[in-house]
Amino acid sequence: MSPTPYAAFFPPLRRSAAELEPEETWWPWEGHHVHIARARQRDASVRVLVVHGAGGHSGALWPMAALLAERGIDIAAVDLPLYGRTTSADPQDVRYDDWIRLLVDLAEKEHDGRPLILLGASVGGMLAYEVAARSSYVAGVAATCLLDPRDWRARARMSRFGPLGILGGPLSVLARGRFAAVMIPVKWAADLSKMSRNPELSRLCAADPLGGGAKVPLGFLASYMRYRHTPPESMQTPVDLLHPSLDAWTPAELSMRVFRRLASPGQVVMLRECGHFPSEEPGVTDFVSAVLNLAESLHDQSS
Repeated sequence: MSPTPYAAFFPPLRRSAAELEPEETWWPWEGHHVHIARARQRDASVRVLVVHGAGGHSGALWPMAALLAERGIDIAAVDLPLYGRTTSADPQDVRYDDWIRLLVDLAEKEHDGRPLILLGASVGGMLAYEVAARSSYVAGVAATCLLDPRDWRARARMSRFGPLGILGGPLSVLARGRFAAVMIPVKWAADLSKMSRNPELSRLCAADPLGGGAKVPLGFLASYMRYRHTPPESMQTPVDLLHPSLDAWTPAELSMRVFRRLASPGQVVMLRECGHFPSEEPGVTDFVSAVLNLAESLHDQSS
C-alpha cells in the first residue's frame, strides 16, 4: 500500500510520522472481506481501534492513527462495509446495524486482555459510542463528534440541503421499500465541502473512491437516520469528546447535547484551530495528548 495522500495535509513536523505505512490485514465476517490497517505494538499497554464515518476510511484516518503509533500505541483502523478496501458480497444490503455488529464482534475476537479504546471520527464517534455501550470488551471511547441522527438539529447540519435533504427528507422514508437497494454517491447526501478548512483536503475527501466518492444504498442511509442509539443516561463506558474547535460542518454544540447527558465519566477537549477533519496545529497535538491521557488512565484502572 502506497503512503496515503492524506498525510500531505498534516503539519510538516508531523508528516514523517503520518506517512507510516500500515500492515494490511483481512478478516472474513458474514460475507464481507474486511480490511484492517495496523501498526502493531505488542508491548503497548492499550490498544486503539480507529472507526471512520461517512466519507471516511482507514486510509483517510491513517495519518491520525500513525501519530498515535509513533507514541507506542497499538493501532488498528478498520474499513467498514461500503468503504475503503473492504468488499461485500451484497453491498446493497448493508445497513447501519451491520456496522455495529461487525465492530462488536471484532472487539470480542481481538480481545487480548489489554484495554481497548474506540477512536471514532465524525459519524464514527456515535458509532464507537454505541459499540462501547454493547460490548464489555471496550474500555473507553474517544470521539471527534457525538451526532445523534434522530436529533433534527444534527440531521440539518449533516445532510446536504439541511433538514429536507436526502438523509432527513422523503427519501429516508422511501428507502424502506423497493428503493432501499438504490446506490447513490455519499456526496449526494452529505456536503463534503465542509469536511476541512483546507478546500483541497475537502475535495480529496469528496473525490476519493474509497471514501466520499463511494456509493451507498439508500437503505443504509435510512437505517442510520432511524437508528435509536443507547440513551446517554445509561452509558457506563468512559467517553471523551475531542471536538474540532472550528468545525464548520457539525458545531460542537450538537455533540454537547449528547455529552451533557452521559452517565459515564469523560471530558471535553477542544482541538484548537481544527476543522471537521482535524489536521491543523495545535489541535493535532491536542488530539494526540488527549488519546494518550485516556490510554494512561485506562491502563492505570486495569492494573
